[in-house]
Amino acid sequence: MASRRGKAASSDDGAKPAKLNKEAWRKTTRLFRYLKPHIGAFSAGLFCLLITSLLSLAFPILLGKLVNASASDGFWAAPLTDLTNIDSIAKLLMLVFALQAAFGFVRIYLFGLVSENALADLRQDTYSHLIRMPMLFFAQRRVGELNSRISADVALLQEGMTTSLAELLRQTVTITLGITLLTFVSVQLTLTMLATLPVVALIAVFFGRYIRKLSTQVQDRIADTNVIVDETLQGIQNVKAFSNESFEVGRYRSSVLKARDLALKGARWRGAFVSFIIFCMFGVIVFIIWRAVHLKAEGLLDIGDITSFLGLSIMIGASIASIPELVTTMLKAVGATERLMDLQEGTPEAISLAPRKEHLRIEGDIAFEHVSFHYATRADHEVLHDVDFHAKPGERVALVGPSGAGKSTIASLVLRFYDPVGGRITIDGKDARDYDLGALRDRMSIVPQEVLLFGGTILENIAYGRPGASRDDIEAAARKANAHDFITSFPEGYATIVGERGIQLSGGQRQRIAIARALLKDPAILILDEATSALDTASERLVQDALDKLMEGRTSIVIAHRLSTVRNADRILVLDHGMVSASGTHDELIADTGGLYYSLSKMQLSEA
Repeated sequence: MASRRGKAASSDDGAKPAKLNKEAWRKTTRLFRYLKPHIGAFSAGLFCLLITSLLSLAFPILLGKLVNASASDGFWAAPLTDLTNIDSIAKLLMLVFALQAAFGFVRIYLFGLVSENALADLRQDTYSHLIRMPMLFFAQRRVGELNSRISADVALLQEGMTTSLAELLRQTVTITLGITLLTFVSVQLTLTMLATLPVVALIAVFFGRYIRKLSTQVQDRIADTNVIVDETLQGIQNVKAFSNESFEVGRYRSSVLKARDLALKGARWRGAFVSFIIFCMFGVIVFIIWRAVHLKAEGLLDIGDITSFLGLSIMIGASIASIPELVTTMLKAVGATERLMDLQEGTPEAISLAPRKEHLRIEGDIAFEHVSFHYATRADHEVLHDVDFHAKPGERVALVGPSGAGKSTIASLVLRFYDPVGGRITIDGKDARDYDLGALRDRMSIVPQEVLLFGGTILENIAYGRPGASRDDIEAAARKANAHDFITSFPEGYATIVGERGIQLSGGQRQRIAIARALLKDPAILILDEATSALDTASERLVQDALDKLMEGRTSIVIAHRLSTVRNADRILVLDHGMVSASGTHDELIADTGGLYYSLSKMQLSEA
């Protein structure tokens, strides 16, 4: 079940085989903008890479010279420029190794510096873009899948940029320069070696494409397993309440085994690929030696030339053998880049991340003018139809009605999680869409039924309402929310860790922390989404008292199933099938014995 859902989500995020088509190349080249600020260090790294490649190729050439060299009069007296002197060549080889070590260190550090800085910028950009995406985006995607994209894909990209890219460039330079040097040693032997390469290259391309396809499938399967873990841990209470540990273990085991089977299949093909390359490379070397011995017998080569040629051939062969694995890794990185760029190409909400210098000044006058709405995923189902009402500044407007009537949707529209399909919503007489979205939401606050607390301390969770608030302001908000006493009763006080999603606290305690958070924010518009429906009587009394303090002087939209909590509202809107069927005070609505409000009230009294 989760596997199918994860797979669907994966396809939504563009999790497909990395093919170097025009679209893939366009998205991959966007990555270069992260390298641009570090172009100096990157260029210096490329220079060091070229030097180390040249120095590595100098070794077999000098080794051939060493085989043909004659004895010398003394190691220290031998000049570096005499390539017929054994000691001169030995000193040159030591110098080559020392320079290669020094330039190699600088190359690795510079490429690491560039890639880590570029990836840090990429992570920040992706996250800041992701967090500004509209609610519709998150409604269509799974948290586990998005987390996989921003962690697993960046990890693949990190491997590609930090190690594989530099190594691929180095091996390419080694092959190109090595073949050039081979022609100076022996054109005939070079042609002999090159005659074998096209066949090997064609088979390598076939292997590479199939292995790349398997690697992508493995990534998708791993994403499926991550989704299961994320779902299970987020809903751990339900898992334990229904005693479904065995079911979840079985579900996860099935997904892991599918990923394992694909990975083993990929390992078999990679093993076959590597074995084939090794066989071909050693076969080429034996063939070259056979040909070289014949040329020596004909007087066209000497031992030194053969030694240099074999040394260069082995280096080139090793470089060619490493190319497929490096290309596979880079293609994985290309696929990861595509998926990350897909996230970045989504249209975010118009929210500025720059700190706001001052609050938007609004009174909290809210008007719904013939508003209609349906979700983009279900265009055939109208959630709201011709909703029309006006909430004056400081007024308490309650929304009641059966489940699915559209109450929470109205709250989402006020918060501008979505925009109306028809009609408009005004704030202080101005269309809500004409306000700066971040500044408008900054003047609103919501206390939901299911309060989500972050896994830090109580102090940090309250301060989330206004980051940077003083300790005195936080404690004052907690007192107004009837939370200060229970907070100070904990040994750690405000430093108490609330646990994942606030699991260490009771429902009433979480609600009062949420109210303290809203009080600290000091909003002009307040939304209470069934804030007391899940509480016992004692907790409800404390929370309701805190809510009354919170609603003072603020325009409040109160969503409630318990009609007892909305008796004191200035106006009650009765919603039915997405329309306002009645409006008035509690006394006015209860007097209409044929109305929906009266029926709901009677139903709750009978259930009580």
